[in-house]
Amino acid sequence: MTQWQDRKTIGDLHEHRVATALRTRGWTVHPCGQGTYPHAIRNALRHTRSALRQFPDLIAARDNTIVTIDAKDHMPSTTTNRYAISTTTINAGLQLTALHAPIPLYYVFGDLKVLTPAEVLHYTDHAYRHPSGAYHLINTHHAHSFDDVFGAARAQAA
Repeated sequence: MTQWQDRKTIGDLHEHRVATALRTRGWTVHPCGQGTYPHAIRNALRHTRSALRQFPDLIAARDNTIVTIDAKDHMPSTTTNRYAISTTTINAGLQLTALHAPIPLYYVFGDLKVLTPAEVLHYTDHAYRHPSGAYHLINTHHAHSFDDVFGAARAQAA
């Protein structure tokens, strides 16, 4: 298996976990974004800088509320207590939220903590930067709990 295929498998599992967690809170969830496209389109997108490459993984609705979610696994760092989010991802997320306001975009990390692109930018604007400049490094204590953002899990009917 290639490194990309390994990451894709892990990412798919995390997306499934996030979708399941949302469903237990009464959200209707549907996949969206690059992962839903046929192989030929995904392959062609890989060779562009289009923001479509960074499109959210899931779209969810509950009552009259609609949100988009980009599931980010393999975070936080086990040694620095920071999430590393690519600058490209943040820029695309900010563009997406500007174009599709008022529908929010949430990043849901492997520890099921949540941030928006604007929060990441705010908290990292004057913070330590990754030496390459390719990542925003944000302390995990800034993130919100999943339940605070999406509500508590509902009891299952027996």
